Amino acid sequence: MSSVIKQLVNKKLKQLSPDELLQYAHQYNFSINRKQAIEIATYLRQNTIDPFDPGHRKKMFEELARITDKATANQAQKLFVEIIKSYGLEGLFK
Repeated sequence: MSSVIKQLVNKKLKQLSPDELLQYAHQYNFSINRKQAIEIATYLRQNTIDPFDPGHRKKMFEELARITDKATANQAQKLFVEIIKSYGLEGLFK
């Protein structure tokens, strides 16, 4: 089951559109603009990211901080942890 969840998460990350990112940003009270959403979506599509690996996650949030700012990246990281806990998926993340 965990491999299926991992595949779904990775597929979703690769397929996120700038419009979806803007929609999620609004839903979760993040401040990003269209240019940033495009850059984030491009980064996710063009790079191999394993959000289940701590090193990959760290690099992903560092890149998010470069694209947006450190406060936004920290907010995203906190939300990421909250979502993982809310779904009881802590065991999948190293």
